[in-house]
Amino acid sequence: MTYPKIPLAQSIIELLRANGIFNIVISPGSRNAPLTIGFVNNPIFNCYSIADERSAAFFALGIAQQINKPVAVVCTSGSALLNYYPAFAEAFYSQIPFIVISADRPQSKIDIGDGQTIRQENVFANHSLFNANLTENAPEDNDVLIQEALNIAIDKKGPVHINAPFEEPLYETTSELLVVPKIISSVSKEFNVIENLSEFASIWNTSKKKLVLVGVNEPNSVEQRFLDTLANDPSLVVMIETTSNLQHPKFINTIDTIITPFTNDDFIDFQPEILVTFGGMIVSKRIKAFLRKYQPNNHWHIDTLRAYDTFGCLTKHFEVTPNLFFQSFFPLMDTVESNYNQKLQNIKALRQQKSLEYLAKIPFTDFKVFEKVIPALPKNSQLQISNSSPIRYAQLFDIEQSIEVFSNRGTSGIDGSTSTAIGAAVGSQKPTIFIAGDIGFLYDSNALWNNYIPKNFKIILINNGGGGIFRILPGHDETPVFNTFFETSHCLTAELLAKMHGFNYLTASTEITLEISLIALFSDDEKPAILEVFTPTLENDKVLLQYFNELV
Repeated sequence: MTYPKIPLAQSIIELLRANGIFNIVISPGSRNAPLTIGFVNNPIFNCYSIADERSAAFFALGIAQQINKPVAVVCTSGSALLNYYPAFAEAFYSQIPFIVISADRPQSKIDIGDGQTIRQENVFANHSLFNANLTENAPEDNDVLIQEALNIAIDKKGPVHINAPFEEPLYETTSELLVVPKIISSVSKEFNVIENLSEFASIWNTSKKKLVLVGVNEPNSVEQRFLDTLANDPSLVVMIETTSNLQHPKFINTIDTIITPFTNDDFIDFQPEILVTFGGMIVSKRIKAFLRKYQPNNHWHIDTLRAYDTFGCLTKHFEVTPNLFFQSFFPLMDTVESNYNQKLQNIKALRQQKSLEYLAKIPFTDFKVFEKVIPALPKNSQLQISNSSPIRYAQLFDIEQSIEVFSNRGTSGIDGSTSTAIGAAVGSQKPTIFIAGDIGFLYDSNALWNNYIPKNFKIILINNGGGGIFRILPGHDETPVFNTFFETSHCLTAELLAKMHGFNYLTASTEITLEISLIALFSDDEKPAILEVFTPTLENDKVLLQYFNELV
Protein backbone atom coordinates (compact mmCIF):
# COMPACT_ATOMS: atom_id res chain seq x y z
CA MET A 1 0.00 0.00 0.00
CA THR A 2 1.24 3.50 -0.86
CA TYR A 3 0.69 6.23 1.73
CA PRO A 4 1.51 9.93 1.74
CA LYS A 5 4.55 10.62 3.89
CA ILE A 6 2.84 13.46 5.79
CA PRO A 7 1.29 12.03 9.00
CA LEU A 8 -1.59 14.53 9.07
CA ALA A 9 -2.73 13.37 5.62
CA GLN A 10 -2.54 9.76 6.78
CA SER A 11 -4.70 10.57 9.83
CA ILE A 12 -7.43 12.17 7.73
CA ILE A 13 -7.48 9.25 5.29
CA GLU A 14 -7.49 6.59 8.01
CA LEU A 15 -10.25 8.27 10.00
CA LEU A 16 -12.49 8.52 6.95
CA ARG A 17 -11.84 4.85 6.21
CA ALA A 18 -12.58 3.81 9.79
CA ASN A 19 -15.86 5.74 9.73
CA GLY A 20 -17.08 4.13 6.52
CA ILE A 21 -16.76 7.25 4.37
CA PHE A 22 -15.58 5.82 1.07
CA ASN A 23 -16.79 8.26 -1.63
CA ILE A 24 -14.21 10.96 -2.28
CA VAL A 25 -14.56 13.69 -4.91
CA ILE A 26 -11.19 15.27 -5.65
CA SER A 27 -10.64 18.63 -7.29
CA PRO A 28 -7.21 18.38 -8.94
CA GLY A 29 -4.51 20.54 -7.39
CA SER A 30 -1.07 20.47 -5.82
CA ARG A 31 -1.44 21.43 -2.16
CA ASN A 32 -3.93 18.57 -1.69
CA ALA A 33 -1.49 16.06 -3.27
CA PRO A 34 -0.87 14.19 0.02
CA LEU A 35 -4.59 13.51 0.36
CA THR A 36 -5.02 12.64 -3.31
CA ILE A 37 -2.13 10.16 -3.18
CA GLY A 38 -3.57 8.47 -0.11
CA PHE A 39 -7.14 8.22 -1.33
CA VAL A 40 -6.48 7.02 -4.88
CA ASN A 41 -3.93 4.40 -3.78
CA ASN A 42 -6.35 2.76 -1.37
CA PRO A 43 -8.86 0.59 -3.29
CA ILE A 44 -11.46 0.88 -0.54
CA PHE A 45 -12.19 4.45 -1.67
CA ASN A 46 -14.33 5.38 -4.67
CA CYS A 47 -12.46 8.38 -6.03
CA TYR A 48 -13.81 10.84 -8.59
CA SER A 49 -11.85 13.62 -10.25
CA ILE A 50 -13.92 16.72 -11.09
CA ALA A 51 -11.96 19.74 -12.25
CA ASP A 52 -14.53 22.49 -11.60
CA GLU A 53 -14.80 22.85 -7.81
CA ARG A 54 -18.38 24.16 -7.81
CA SER A 55 -19.50 21.26 -9.98
CA ALA A 56 -17.44 18.80 -7.93
CA ALA A 57 -19.17 19.84 -4.72
CA PHE A 58 -22.66 19.51 -6.17
CA PHE A 59 -21.73 16.18 -7.74
CA ALA A 60 -20.67 14.97 -4.29
CA LEU A 61 -23.88 16.39 -2.84
CA GLY A 62 -25.89 14.34 -5.34
CA ILE A 63 -24.17 11.13 -4.28
CA ALA A 64 -24.71 11.92 -0.58
CA GLN A 65 -28.35 12.74 -1.27
CA GLN A 66 -28.85 9.22 -2.56
CA ILE A 67 -26.75 7.09 -0.20
CA ASN A 68 -27.63 9.08 2.95
CA LYS A 69 -24.02 8.96 4.04
CA PRO A 70 -21.31 11.63 4.00
CA VAL A 71 -19.32 12.22 0.85
CA ALA A 72 -16.03 14.11 1.05
CA VAL A 73 -14.74 16.72 -1.37
CA VAL A 74 -11.04 17.53 -1.38
CA CYS A 75 -9.40 20.63 -2.85
CA THR A 76 -6.16 22.58 -3.00
CA SER A 77 -5.54 25.86 -1.20
CA GLY A 78 -6.75 29.31 -2.16
CA SER A 79 -9.90 30.30 -4.00
CA ALA A 80 -10.65 26.69 -4.97
CA LEU A 81 -12.23 26.25 -1.56
CA LEU A 82 -14.66 29.14 -2.02
CA ASN A 83 -16.23 27.42 -5.01
CA TYR A 84 -17.53 24.72 -2.67
CA TYR A 85 -19.71 27.21 -0.82
CA PRO A 86 -22.94 26.99 -2.87
CA ALA A 87 -23.12 23.22 -2.39
CA PHE A 88 -22.06 23.61 1.24
CA ALA A 89 -25.01 25.93 1.90
CA GLU A 90 -27.36 23.56 0.05
CA ALA A 91 -26.18 20.69 2.25
CA PHE A 92 -26.83 22.80 5.34
CA TYR A 93 -30.42 23.65 4.46
CA SER A 94 -31.23 20.28 2.91
CA GLN A 95 -29.70 18.35 5.83
CA ILE A 96 -27.31 16.31 3.70
CA PRO A 97 -24.13 14.88 5.28
CA PHE A 98 -21.21 16.54 3.52
CA ILE A 99 -17.51 16.90 4.29
CA VAL A 100 -15.18 19.50 2.82
CA ILE A 101 -11.47 18.80 3.27
CA SER A 102 -9.29 21.70 2.18
CA ALA A 103 -5.54 21.60 1.93
CA ASP A 104 -3.92 24.77 3.21
CA ARG A 105 -0.51 26.32 3.56
CA PRO A 106 0.92 26.49 7.08
CA GLN A 107 -0.45 29.36 9.17
CA SER A 108 2.90 31.18 8.94
CA LYS A 109 2.39 31.55 5.19
CA ILE A 110 -1.04 33.21 5.40
CA ASP A 111 -1.33 36.96 4.72
CA ILE A 112 2.37 37.47 3.99
CA GLY A 113 2.02 37.71 0.20
CA ASP A 114 2.54 34.02 -0.53
CA GLY A 115 0.81 32.59 -3.62
CA GLN A 116 -2.51 30.80 -3.63
CA THR A 117 -3.35 31.61 -0.03
CA ILE A 118 -6.49 32.98 1.56
CA ARG A 119 -7.89 32.85 5.10
CA GLN A 120 -9.31 29.34 4.88
CA GLU A 121 -10.04 28.67 8.53
CA ASN A 122 -13.76 29.01 9.38
CA VAL A 123 -14.53 30.23 5.85
CA PHE A 124 -17.93 28.45 5.95
CA ALA A 125 -18.69 29.56 9.51
CA ASN A 126 -22.23 30.79 8.78
CA HIS A 127 -23.35 27.41 7.47
CA SER A 128 -20.91 24.88 8.91
CA LEU A 129 -21.98 22.49 11.66
CA PHE A 130 -18.35 22.12 12.70
CA ASN A 131 -14.96 23.57 11.70
CA ALA A 132 -11.89 21.42 12.31
CA ASN A 133 -8.93 23.77 11.96
CA LEU A 134 -5.99 21.40 12.08
CA THR A 135 -2.39 22.28 12.90
CA GLU A 136 0.93 20.81 11.83
CA ASN A 137 2.28 19.53 15.12
CA ALA A 138 -0.64 18.39 17.27
CA PRO A 139 -1.54 14.89 16.04
CA GLU A 140 -3.72 13.88 18.99
CA ASP A 141 -5.66 17.15 18.96
CA ASN A 142 -6.07 16.85 15.19
CA ASP A 143 -7.48 13.34 15.48
CA VAL A 144 -10.06 14.53 17.99
CA LEU A 145 -11.11 17.41 15.73
CA ILE A 146 -11.33 15.22 12.63
CA GLN A 147 -13.37 12.58 14.41
CA GLU A 148 -15.73 15.17 15.87
CA ALA A 149 -16.28 16.64 12.41
CA LEU A 150 -17.11 13.23 10.97
CA ASN A 151 -19.46 12.38 13.84
CA ILE A 152 -21.36 15.63 13.43
CA ALA A 153 -21.69 15.24 9.66
CA ILE A 154 -23.15 11.77 10.20
CA ASP A 155 -25.37 12.47 13.22
CA LYS A 156 -26.55 15.98 12.40
CA LYS A 157 -26.89 15.41 8.65
CA GLY A 158 -25.10 18.48 7.45
CA PRO A 159 -21.84 19.99 6.21
CA VAL A 160 -18.55 20.20 8.10
CA HIS A 161 -15.18 21.68 7.15
CA ILE A 162 -11.75 20.16 7.82
CA ASN A 163 -8.85 22.51 7.01
CA ALA A 164 -5.46 20.80 6.85
CA PRO A 165 -2.13 22.68 6.48
CA PHE A 166 0.59 20.85 4.55
CA GLU A 167 4.17 21.96 4.09
CA GLU A 168 6.28 20.95 1.11
CA PRO A 169 7.43 18.43 -0.03
CA LEU A 170 3.91 17.28 -0.87
CA TYR A 171 4.42 14.30 -3.17
CA GLU A 172 6.61 12.03 -1.07
CA THR A 173 5.22 8.57 -0.34
CA THR A 174 5.93 5.69 1.98
CA SER A 175 4.83 2.09 2.33
CA GLU A 176 4.57 2.53 6.10
CA LEU A 177 1.45 3.63 7.94
CA LEU A 178 2.85 6.14 10.41
CA VAL A 179 -0.33 6.84 12.42
CA VAL A 180 -2.89 4.91 14.39
CA PRO A 181 -5.65 7.49 14.92
CA LYS A 182 -8.04 6.97 17.79
CA ILE A 183 -11.65 6.39 16.76
CA ILE A 184 -14.14 8.14 19.03
CA SER A 185 -17.62 6.89 18.29
CA SER A 186 -20.47 9.34 18.60
CA VAL A 187 -23.31 8.79 21.01
CA SER A 188 -26.33 8.83 18.71
CA LYS A 189 -29.61 10.07 20.10
CA GLU A 190 -32.15 7.29 20.38
CA PHE A 191 -35.57 8.12 18.99
CA ASN A 192 -37.55 5.37 20.67
CA VAL A 193 -39.20 7.36 23.45
CA ILE A 194 -41.76 10.10 22.92
CA GLU A 195 -43.13 12.48 25.52
CA ASN A 196 -46.64 12.43 26.91
CA LEU A 197 -48.97 13.17 24.02
CA SER A 198 -52.26 13.34 25.88
CA GLU A 199 -52.51 17.15 25.86
CA PHE A 200 -51.85 17.22 22.10
CA ALA A 201 -54.34 14.41 21.50
CA SER A 202 -56.93 16.43 23.39
CA ILE A 203 -56.41 19.39 21.04
CA TRP A 204 -56.48 17.05 18.04
CA ASN A 205 -59.69 15.32 19.06
CA THR A 206 -61.61 18.58 19.39
CA SER A 207 -60.45 20.04 16.05
CA LYS A 208 -62.54 19.66 12.91
CA LYS A 209 -60.04 21.14 10.46
CA LYS A 210 -56.55 19.67 10.41
CA LEU A 211 -53.99 20.10 7.65
CA VAL A 212 -50.88 17.95 7.12
CA LEU A 213 -48.34 19.54 4.77
CA VAL A 214 -45.27 17.64 3.55
CA GLY A 215 -42.27 19.16 1.79
CA VAL A 216 -39.02 17.53 0.65
CA ASN A 217 -39.03 13.98 1.97
CA GLU A 218 -36.95 10.85 1.41
CA PRO A 219 -38.63 8.04 -0.56
CA ASN A 220 -40.08 5.15 1.46
CA SER A 221 -39.51 6.92 4.76
CA VAL A 222 -43.11 6.83 6.06
CA GLU A 223 -45.03 3.59 6.51
CA GLN A 224 -48.03 3.20 4.21
CA ARG A 225 -50.35 2.27 7.10
CA PHE A 226 -49.82 5.70 8.62
CA LEU A 227 -50.49 7.40 5.29
CA ASP A 228 -53.74 5.42 4.94
CA THR A 229 -54.86 6.54 8.39
CA LEU A 230 -54.20 10.18 7.52
CA ALA A 231 -55.99 9.87 4.18
CA ASN A 232 -59.15 8.42 5.70
CA ASP A 233 -59.64 10.96 8.48
CA PRO A 234 -62.68 13.12 7.55
CA SER A 235 -61.37 16.06 9.58
CA LEU A 236 -57.96 16.07 7.92
CA VAL A 237 -56.50 17.15 4.57
CA VAL A 238 -53.04 16.02 3.45
CA MET A 239 -51.23 18.29 1.01
CA ILE A 240 -48.02 16.94 -0.51
CA GLU A 241 -45.44 18.46 -2.80
CA THR A 242 -43.81 16.68 -5.72
CA THR A 243 -40.61 16.34 -3.68
CA SER A 244 -42.45 14.68 -0.76
CA ASN A 245 -42.22 11.24 -2.42
CA LEU A 246 -45.56 10.30 -0.83
CA GLN A 247 -48.53 8.85 -2.66
CA HIS A 248 -52.22 8.35 -1.91
CA PRO A 249 -55.31 8.96 -4.07
CA LYS A 250 -56.85 11.18 -1.38
CA PHE A 251 -53.80 13.37 -0.91
CA ILE A 252 -53.75 16.81 -2.56
CA ASN A 253 -50.62 16.77 -4.71
CA THR A 254 -51.21 19.86 -6.87
CA ILE A 255 -51.45 22.48 -4.16
CA ASP A 256 -51.36 25.61 -6.32
CA THR A 257 -54.08 24.22 -8.58
CA ILE A 258 -56.34 23.84 -5.55
CA ILE A 259 -55.83 27.11 -3.70
CA THR A 260 -54.89 29.74 -6.30
CA PRO A 261 -58.53 30.39 -7.34
CA PHE A 262 -59.70 30.67 -3.70
CA THR A 263 -61.56 33.79 -2.62
CA ASN A 264 -61.12 35.31 0.82
CA ASP A 265 -64.17 33.37 2.03
CA ASP A 266 -62.67 30.15 0.62
CA PHE A 267 -59.43 30.78 2.47
CA ILE A 268 -61.27 31.42 5.72
CA ASP A 269 -63.22 28.21 5.25
CA PHE A 270 -60.01 26.29 4.51
CA GLN A 271 -58.03 27.80 7.41
CA PRO A 272 -56.91 24.85 9.59
CA GLU A 273 -57.08 24.74 13.36
CA ILE A 274 -54.05 22.46 13.47
CA LEU A 275 -51.16 22.33 10.98
CA VAL A 276 -48.81 19.34 11.08
CA THR A 277 -45.68 19.45 8.92
CA PHE A 278 -42.78 17.14 8.26
CA GLY A 279 -40.14 16.96 5.57
CA GLY A 280 -38.00 19.82 4.32
CA MET A 281 -38.51 22.97 2.31
CA ILE A 282 -41.86 23.90 0.73
CA VAL A 283 -41.89 24.97 -2.93
CA SER A 284 -45.38 26.51 -3.16
CA LYS A 285 -45.30 30.23 -2.45
CA ARG A 286 -49.08 30.23 -2.41
CA ILE A 287 -49.45 27.76 0.45
CA LYS A 288 -46.83 29.66 2.42
CA ALA A 289 -48.63 32.95 1.86
CA PHE A 290 -51.95 31.35 2.83
CA LEU A 291 -50.68 29.88 6.12
CA ARG A 292 -48.88 33.08 7.07
CA LYS A 293 -52.08 35.10 6.65
CA TYR A 294 -54.62 32.53 7.84
CA GLN A 295 -52.61 30.99 10.64
CA PRO A 296 -53.64 27.84 12.50
CA ASN A 297 -53.96 27.86 16.28
CA ASN A 298 -51.34 25.11 16.48
CA HIS A 299 -48.44 24.24 14.20
CA TRP A 300 -46.58 21.03 15.05
CA HIS A 301 -43.43 20.07 13.14
CA ILE A 302 -42.04 16.53 13.20
CA ASP A 303 -38.29 16.20 12.60
CA THR A 304 -35.39 14.69 14.52
CA LEU A 305 -33.17 17.73 13.97
CA ARG A 306 -34.80 21.03 12.98
CA ALA A 307 -38.07 22.90 12.98
CA TYR A 308 -38.26 26.03 10.84
CA ASP A 309 -41.01 28.45 11.80
CA THR A 310 -41.91 28.90 8.14
CA PHE A 311 -45.40 30.26 8.76
CA GLY A 312 -44.74 32.29 11.91
CA CYS A 313 -46.95 30.13 14.14
CA LEU A 314 -44.86 27.14 15.26
CA THR A 315 -46.09 25.87 18.64
CA LYS A 316 -44.41 22.47 19.00
CA HIS A 317 -41.38 20.62 17.63
CA PHE A 318 -41.57 16.84 18.01
CA GLU A 319 -37.94 15.68 17.77
CA VAL A 320 -38.75 12.21 16.43
CA THR A 321 -39.27 10.53 13.08
CA PRO A 322 -42.73 10.73 11.51
CA ASN A 323 -43.11 6.96 11.88
CA LEU A 324 -42.46 7.08 15.61
CA PHE A 325 -44.75 10.06 16.09
CA PHE A 326 -47.64 8.43 14.23
CA GLN A 327 -47.10 5.11 15.97
CA SER A 328 -47.39 6.83 19.35
CA PHE A 329 -50.08 9.37 18.46
CA PHE A 330 -52.58 7.44 16.35
CA PRO A 331 -53.83 5.21 19.20
CA LEU A 332 -54.87 8.40 21.01
CA MET A 333 -56.86 9.78 18.07
CA ASP A 334 -60.64 9.85 17.94
CA THR A 335 -62.70 10.14 14.78
CA VAL A 336 -64.03 13.67 14.55
CA GLU A 337 -67.15 14.35 12.52
CA SER A 338 -66.25 16.86 9.82
CA ASN A 339 -66.67 17.66 6.13
CA TYR A 340 -63.23 19.28 5.86
CA ASN A 341 -61.68 16.51 3.80
CA GLN A 342 -64.73 15.97 1.62
CA LYS A 343 -64.87 19.63 0.63
CA LEU A 344 -61.30 19.46 -0.63
CA GLN A 345 -61.94 16.19 -2.46
CA ASN A 346 -64.82 17.86 -4.29
CA ILE A 347 -62.63 20.83 -5.19
CA LYS A 348 -59.87 18.47 -6.32
CA ALA A 349 -62.24 16.65 -8.69
CA LEU A 350 -63.45 19.96 -10.15
CA ARG A 351 -59.91 21.25 -10.63
CA GLN A 352 -58.84 18.02 -12.36
CA GLN A 353 -61.67 18.33 -14.86
CA LYS A 354 -60.96 22.01 -15.52
CA SER A 355 -57.26 21.24 -15.94
CA LEU A 356 -57.94 18.61 -18.59
CA GLU A 357 -60.24 20.99 -20.47
CA TYR A 358 -57.65 23.76 -20.42
CA LEU A 359 -54.69 21.59 -21.41
CA ALA A 360 -56.65 20.27 -24.37
CA LYS A 361 -56.83 23.72 -25.96
CA ILE A 362 -53.49 25.39 -25.20
CA PRO A 363 -50.70 25.84 -27.78
CA PHE A 364 -47.24 24.30 -27.55
CA THR A 365 -45.64 26.03 -24.55
CA ASP A 366 -43.76 25.10 -21.38
CA PHE A 367 -47.02 23.96 -19.78
CA LYS A 368 -47.79 21.61 -22.68
CA VAL A 369 -44.24 20.22 -22.50
CA PHE A 370 -44.72 19.19 -18.88
CA GLU A 371 -48.10 17.67 -19.70
CA LYS A 372 -46.35 15.40 -22.23
CA VAL A 373 -43.07 14.76 -20.39
CA ILE A 374 -44.32 13.78 -16.91
CA PRO A 375 -46.50 10.82 -18.03
CA ALA A 376 -43.72 9.60 -20.36
CA LEU A 377 -41.15 9.18 -17.59
CA PRO A 378 -40.02 5.56 -17.19
CA LYS A 379 -41.31 3.68 -14.15
CA ASN A 380 -38.85 3.04 -11.31
CA SER A 381 -36.64 5.89 -12.43
CA GLN A 382 -35.35 8.90 -10.57
CA LEU A 383 -36.44 12.41 -11.50
CA GLN A 384 -34.21 15.35 -10.69
CA ILE A 385 -35.77 18.78 -11.26
CA SER A 386 -34.02 22.12 -11.61
CA ASN A 387 -35.18 25.18 -9.70
CA SER A 388 -37.17 28.22 -10.88
CA SER A 389 -39.83 27.32 -13.47
CA PRO A 390 -39.29 23.53 -13.83
CA ILE A 391 -40.03 22.60 -10.21
CA ARG A 392 -43.12 24.82 -10.22
CA TYR A 393 -44.52 23.31 -13.43
CA ALA A 394 -43.84 19.81 -12.12
CA GLN A 395 -45.99 20.59 -9.07
CA LEU A 396 -49.05 20.88 -11.33
CA PHE A 397 -49.02 17.24 -12.49
CA ASP A 398 -49.39 13.74 -11.07
CA ILE A 399 -46.16 11.75 -11.12
CA GLU A 400 -46.18 7.96 -11.33
CA GLN A 401 -45.74 6.52 -7.84
CA SER A 402 -42.65 4.41 -8.60
CA ILE A 403 -40.66 7.52 -9.61
CA GLU A 404 -38.50 9.16 -6.93
CA VAL A 405 -38.30 12.96 -7.11
CA PHE A 406 -35.51 15.27 -5.97
CA SER A 407 -34.62 18.95 -6.27
CA ASN A 408 -32.09 21.25 -4.60
CA ARG A 409 -34.64 23.06 -2.45
CA GLY A 410 -32.33 23.91 0.45
CA THR A 411 -31.28 27.20 -1.09
CA SER A 412 -33.45 26.87 -4.23
CA GLY A 413 -30.54 27.89 -6.44
CA ILE A 414 -29.97 27.04 -10.09
CA ASP A 415 -26.20 26.95 -9.70
CA GLY A 416 -25.58 23.21 -9.32
CA SER A 417 -28.73 21.38 -10.34
CA THR A 418 -27.15 19.49 -13.26
CA SER A 419 -24.08 18.50 -11.25
CA THR A 420 -26.29 17.28 -8.40
CA ALA A 421 -28.41 15.25 -10.81
CA ILE A 422 -25.33 13.55 -12.27
CA GLY A 423 -24.00 12.78 -8.80
CA ALA A 424 -27.40 11.40 -7.83
CA ALA A 425 -27.40 9.18 -10.92
CA VAL A 426 -24.01 7.80 -9.86
CA GLY A 427 -25.13 7.39 -6.26
CA SER A 428 -28.47 5.71 -6.97
CA GLN A 429 -27.51 3.75 -10.10
CA LYS A 430 -31.12 4.18 -11.23
CA PRO A 431 -32.13 5.53 -14.63
CA THR A 432 -32.12 9.28 -13.96
CA ILE A 433 -33.96 12.01 -15.83
CA PHE A 434 -33.09 15.63 -15.18
CA ILE A 435 -35.54 18.36 -16.23
CA ALA A 436 -33.92 21.77 -16.53
CA GLY A 437 -34.57 25.25 -17.79
CA ASP A 438 -32.14 26.85 -20.21
CA ILE A 439 -30.59 29.38 -17.81
CA GLY A 440 -29.97 26.84 -15.06
CA PHE A 441 -28.52 24.37 -17.55
CA LEU A 442 -26.20 26.92 -19.14
CA TYR A 443 -25.14 28.23 -15.75
CA ASP A 444 -24.00 24.75 -14.69
CA SER A 445 -22.78 23.55 -18.08
CA ASN A 446 -19.44 22.44 -16.60
CA ALA A 447 -21.43 19.65 -14.99
CA LEU A 448 -21.04 17.80 -18.31
CA TRP A 449 -17.23 17.97 -17.92
CA ASN A 450 -17.41 14.71 -16.01
CA ASN A 451 -16.11 11.22 -16.81
CA TYR A 452 -18.61 9.37 -14.62
CA ILE A 453 -21.95 10.16 -16.28
CA PRO A 454 -24.01 6.95 -16.58
CA LYS A 455 -25.21 5.94 -20.02
CA ASN A 456 -28.84 6.00 -18.86
CA PHE A 457 -28.67 9.63 -17.69
CA LYS A 458 -31.07 11.89 -19.61
CA ILE A 459 -31.52 15.65 -19.66
CA ILE A 460 -34.76 17.23 -20.83
CA LEU A 461 -33.82 20.83 -21.45
CA ILE A 462 -36.64 23.34 -21.91
CA ASN A 463 -35.23 26.27 -23.85
CA ASN A 464 -37.54 29.28 -23.90
CA GLY A 465 -34.80 31.79 -24.62
CA GLY A 466 -34.32 33.15 -21.11
CA GLY A 467 -35.33 33.06 -17.47
CA GLY A 468 -39.01 32.37 -17.94
CA ILE A 469 -39.70 32.51 -14.20
CA PHE A 470 -39.34 36.29 -14.29
CA ARG A 471 -42.24 36.58 -16.72
CA ILE A 472 -44.46 34.80 -14.23
CA LEU A 473 -43.39 36.79 -11.19
CA PRO A 474 -44.81 40.27 -10.51
CA GLY A 475 -42.84 43.08 -12.16
CA HIS A 476 -42.68 41.75 -15.71
CA ASP A 477 -42.46 44.57 -18.22
CA GLU A 478 -41.44 44.02 -21.86
CA THR A 479 -38.46 46.38 -21.98
CA PRO A 480 -34.76 46.05 -22.88
CA VAL A 481 -33.93 46.39 -19.19
CA PHE A 482 -36.19 43.46 -18.27
CA ASN A 483 -34.98 41.28 -21.14
CA THR A 484 -31.30 41.91 -20.35
CA PHE A 485 -31.10 42.15 -16.58
CA PHE A 486 -33.95 39.91 -15.43
CA GLU A 487 -34.88 37.41 -18.11
CA THR A 488 -31.34 37.14 -19.56
CA SER A 489 -32.52 36.70 -23.15
CA HIS A 490 -30.27 34.57 -25.36
CA CYS A 491 -30.15 32.52 -28.57
CA LEU A 492 -27.92 29.71 -27.28
CA THR A 493 -28.54 25.98 -27.60
CA ALA A 494 -27.03 22.85 -26.09
CA GLU A 495 -26.12 21.23 -29.41
CA LEU A 496 -22.38 21.89 -29.38
CA LEU A 497 -22.12 21.19 -25.65
CA ALA A 498 -23.73 17.81 -26.26
CA LYS A 499 -21.30 17.07 -29.08
CA MET A 500 -18.26 18.18 -27.08
CA HIS A 501 -19.16 16.00 -24.08
CA GLY A 502 -20.32 12.92 -25.99
CA PHE A 503 -24.08 13.17 -25.39
CA ASN A 504 -26.70 12.13 -27.88
CA TYR A 505 -28.68 15.21 -28.88
CA LEU A 506 -32.35 15.41 -29.82
CA THR A 507 -34.67 18.35 -30.35
CA ALA A 508 -38.38 19.11 -30.36
CA SER A 509 -40.37 22.24 -31.07
CA THR A 510 -43.91 20.90 -31.54
CA GLU A 511 -46.17 18.50 -29.69
CA ILE A 512 -45.67 15.78 -32.32
CA THR A 513 -41.87 16.09 -32.45
CA LEU A 514 -41.78 16.06 -28.65
CA GLU A 515 -43.71 12.79 -28.48
CA ILE A 516 -41.41 11.21 -31.08
CA SER A 517 -38.25 12.49 -29.37
CA LEU A 518 -39.36 11.25 -25.94
CA ILE A 519 -39.74 7.74 -27.33
CA ALA A 520 -36.27 7.94 -28.84
CA LEU A 521 -34.80 9.43 -25.66
CA PHE A 522 -36.02 6.66 -23.38
CA SER A 523 -35.36 3.77 -25.75
CA ASP A 524 -31.60 4.31 -26.11
CA ASP A 525 -29.23 3.81 -23.17
CA GLU A 526 -26.01 3.55 -25.15
CA LYS A 527 -25.00 7.14 -24.33
CA PRO A 528 -26.26 9.88 -22.03
CA ALA A 529 -28.57 12.19 -23.94
CA ILE A 530 -30.01 15.70 -24.07
CA LEU A 531 -33.45 16.40 -25.46
CA GLU A 532 -33.71 20.14 -26.05
CA VAL A 533 -37.28 21.39 -26.31
CA PHE A 534 -37.79 24.84 -27.78
CA THR A 535 -40.84 26.81 -26.60
CA PRO A 536 -42.05 30.34 -27.45
CA THR A 537 -40.64 32.98 -25.11
CA LEU A 538 -43.62 35.34 -25.26
CA GLU A 539 -46.41 32.80 -24.78
CA ASN A 540 -45.38 30.68 -21.80
CA ASP A 541 -46.32 33.06 -19.00
CA LYS A 542 -49.66 33.99 -20.56
CA VAL A 543 -50.70 30.34 -20.92
CA LEU A 544 -49.72 29.51 -17.34
CA LEU A 545 -51.37 32.53 -15.75
CA GLN A 546 -54.58 31.98 -17.72
CA TYR A 547 -54.65 28.41 -16.43
CA PHE A 548 -55.36 29.57 -12.89
CA ASN A 549 -58.15 31.82 -14.16
CA GLU A 550 -59.95 28.89 -15.77
CA LEU A 551 -59.93 26.49 -12.84
CA VAL A 552 -63.17 27.68 -11.23
